Amino acid sequence: MLASLSRVARSRLLQVSAALLVVGGLLIWWLVPFGKQTPSGHVTFSTGVPTGVYQRYGKLLREALARDLPDVSITLKNSEGSQQNLARLASGEADFTIATADAVAQYQRDRKPGFERLRGCARLYDDYLQLVVRKGSAVRSVADLRGLRVGVGQEGSGVRLIADRVLAAGGLTPDVDIQPVSAGIDTMPALLEQGRLDAFFWSGGLPTHAVQTLSERLPVRLVPLDAALVDNLHDVSESTRHYRSAVIPADAYTKAQNGQPVKTLAVANLLVTTATADPALVEGFTRTVIRSRDRIGSQVHPAQLVDLRTAIYTEPLTLHEGARRYYRSVKP
Repeated sequence: MLASLSRVARSRLLQVSAALLVVGGLLIWWLVPFGKQTPSGHVTFSTGVPTGVYQRYGKLLREALARDLPDVSITLKNSEGSQQNLARLASGEADFTIATADAVAQYQRDRKPGFERLRGCARLYDDYLQLVVRKGSAVRSVADLRGLRVGVGQEGSGVRLIADRVLAAGGLTPDVDIQPVSAGIDTMPALLEQGRLDAFFWSGGLPTHAVQTLSERLPVRLVPLDAALVDNLHDVSESTRHYRSAVIPADAYTKAQNGQPVKTLAVANLLVTTATADPALVEGFTRTVIRSRDRIGSQVHPAQLVDLRTAIYTEPLTLHEGARRYYRSVKP
């Protein structure tokens, strides 16, 4: 009798053990993402000039990515701006970059090498065009720049693209009616301060650190750019329809604005990659961009404007499949 009970007990114990093994196996199968790729490897992120928003944003994003994608190493590469960033991406010199929507549209319109491979990951924040002069300057409009020394951004920058277009919209021929100075935001403030520039254009998030620090040591002001300029730009081509009328808030540069808002134009920045980028990597990259908004925004103010509701709108670029996966995963 005891032997029979012992056999029954052992049988039940074996059954329970087997059941536990099955349940444990199912739990492991459910919890561990078998077959799901974990992004790894090395990527290059082309940013901008050392003191610009692209570079500052890139540094902080790299820190966030190091936490979220520990098997991916990221190298930041300075650039002249949007136009050079797109060329690097298309040539394979970079894997991710930031570029303005107008620069992307122009790259596509010119059918430059690799234009068809460009894909969007997220709409980030808007760049605001800023025309900076000394406070005592007689310049009150774009037309008043005639004959003056004007910083127009570096050759491969988005600033150069938009500055040339705004000058033309204001009735000036960029290489004839002004003395264009090819320089970036890392040098233009000092050139204005030294008297080697009469004005300079900058297109960036608000506030841009270099403009802010200049306004704290030198009396400068922002020249209003009215809606008529935007209307003129919209009449040029499809690639100029990405500009919109905007207002620089009164508190963006307190000393340069005397508490007054300033009319200008704005254009969206896009996080860009290529069609051949690993979908798992792009999905993780996009997720970190959205999740790190507040952390990065506490140090780079424009990043606070990254919004999940608008990030998906990457026109004129098609959304990358990896980014699409992320947006689907968080869709309410």
